[in-house]
Amino acid sequence: MDPIRNPYAPGAGQRPPELAGRDRELDQFDVVLERIARGRPERSLVLTGLRGVSMTVLLNALRSQAIGRLWGTGKIEARPDQTLRRPVAAALHMAVRELAPRHRDPERIDYVLSVIKAFALRDSATGSGPGSKTVPRWQPGIDVPAARGRADSGDIEIDLTELFTDAASIGTDLGVGIALFVDEMQDVPTPDLSALCAACHELSQTGAPLIIVGAGLPHLPTLLSSSKSYSERLFRYHRIDRLDRPDADLALTAPAQREGVDFSPDALDALYDAADGYPYFIQAYGKVAWDAAPTTPITAEDVKVAAPEAEAELAVGFFGSRYERATPAEREYMRAMALLGDGPVPTAEVATSLGRRPSSLSPARDSLIKKGLVYAAERGSVAFTVPHFGHFLRSQPV
Repeated sequence: MDPIRNPYAPGAGQRPPELAGRDRELDQFDVVLERIARGRPERSLVLTGLRGVSMTVLLNALRSQAIGRLWGTGKIEARPDQTLRRPVAAALHMAVRELAPRHRDPERIDYVLSVIKAFALRDSATGSGPGSKTVPRWQPGIDVPAARGRADSGDIEIDLTELFTDAASIGTDLGVGIALFVDEMQDVPTPDLSALCAACHELSQTGAPLIIVGAGLPHLPTLLSSSKSYSERLFRYHRIDRLDRPDADLALTAPAQREGVDFSPDALDALYDAADGYPYFIQAYGKVAWDAAPTTPITAEDVKVAAPEAEAELAVGFFGSRYERATPAEREYMRAMALLGDGPVPTAEVATSLGRRPSSLSPARDSLIKKGLVYAAERGSVAFTVPHFGHFLRSQPV
């Protein structure tokens, strides 16, 4: 069939033509937005799941909902080697700019922008306290002087709380809120993650209309709990999983039907077996099946012909790119995990299979966790962050 009309979109963070199976999260977020706008207490949100379940897509959809309600929004992608100061400042700058045209007091807007600038310019490495030196190594593009004595102490917890409080006041003035979306939240450095929790805790007590919407790997709740014990009550957690069969079918059939194309029942069976309900895989297999089919309906034979192409693309772009980031020692560790099964495996069994002491493998395991390739599923066990990664590793030559 015509590849130009192919509706499927297997891209990183790219919204699929049919966002199936996420209605519950979208509906609940609508309630959160409305409650906060009415001054009702609500918790910030955290989405967790494996790679390939389209968490970034969902995060962007939630942001679109906030924008639709005229909220100020900003988004960051956390990195383990970067503090929150610059990305948070840039995101809140964007959020305040979205609200500024509707605000009646330009001086209030300028004041909040000056606080954002002070927060961004404060180099915590120079010390702490009001008298510490500020090193303006980077200019955030805010055309007002930096505030003095506000969000510039050098203590990230104090500064983040003051910054959020002042930014939220703009939302209060307009009867809306500010939402900060944090992708790859598990990569926020530990001191900054603790500060983020503390700032959210303070805002929840005062009812300030600013919320965090984070997305990260399955061990993110454990990291949050380790940083602040009250984080278990501070956030509303949503585990984002693969789609069930009806929603997986809908993700394929709805966009096809809009193009006048159908799937035979056996084709849908074959596609569900191949993709296992993971949204990214659904898009990948749907795209090649469309291109392979000569006409509608798309059949199981079309899927069979097309599947090797999807598998080859996944092996390079989805699995291979991650595998290449690992060192030889880390690859050895992952191969041992794969041979033990596809679910969480005890670290002691990994060590036994390699004939090594568990302590000697800790550097490889910890590095894999930092790289986002595995996560601590529970005490004493590890699992892959990427679905079907074990199968991929078992198929590779040693």
